[in-house]
Amino acid sequence: MGSIDIQRWTAFSSDPAGGNPAGVVLDAEGLTDAAMLGIAADLGYAETAFVNAARNGDGRKIRYFSPLAEVPFCGHATVAAAAAIAETGGDGAISFETPVGVVDIVIATDADGRRVSFTSVEPDIAPLPAEALADVLGAIGLSEQDLHPDFRPVQAFGGNWHPLVVLADRDVFDGFTIDPERARAVLDARDWPATMIVLWPESAGRWHARNVFPVGPIIEDPATGAAAAATGGYLRATDVVKTPGRVVILQGSHVGRPSELTVDIAETGGIVVSGAAARIG
Repeated sequence: MGSIDIQRWTAFSSDPAGGNPAGVVLDAEGLTDAAMLGIAADLGYAETAFVNAARNGDGRKIRYFSPLAEVPFCGHATVAAAAAIAETGGDGAISFETPVGVVDIVIATDADGRRVSFTSVEPDIAPLPAEALADVLGAIGLSEQDLHPDFRPVQAFGGNWHPLVVLADRDVFDGFTIDPERARAVLDARDWPATMIVLWPESAGRWHARNVFPVGPIIEDPATGAAAAATGGYLRATDVVKTPGRVVILQGSHVGRPSELTVDIAETGGIVVSGAAARIG
């Protein structure tokens, strides 16, 4: 194939200097797995999305690669790819056929800019074994004494499985330090393909998140759509949020890229995650 158009977008911020950067290749037909992994590694973002054009009205197929491996689902790269499509195709509803299932997307532009919403696959939670919890906390230099007593640790699914813990103290949340080699070893050993979710509840409708994700030079993800969907599923399954409900997740300030993710939680079904998107450069 000819030259490859690699676009750069940020998701969950209207400011190109905020949010989570993602690469987007809108015509990935014919690219091998090795070629896609190479592009993702060269670009160096947490994930790059590779899209095949829709045919006969069907949804577009999309795959996601980090610099290290293919990832089953990536929320911020989904938002970035949808915004890239809307740049020429306009607003509206589209769908992506992802490795974890069909994800429906709505793109709309208002006075504040372009926003993208995606509906996750059905979320789920599972117990987090004691030894796995100890591994997660050890990777960020904390102990069970730092956990919030009202929110149990779990494994949460919103397209990827994540360990999820909630901390009691804002200073501890802001101040913990990630051991990237230890964190990567824990993620790989437990077959968690994406991030460790660490939360602090400012209020019932306003949460702060840090997502541990050591990959190349990246240690902490500035905005994680799949983790936001998993968090929404967790809040519903544990009766923290009365449905239908909405929470706002603030993320990224710890790595200098402030992000805001809006999470709408229906009584059943997928979790709707939305946010702004902006092209970089």
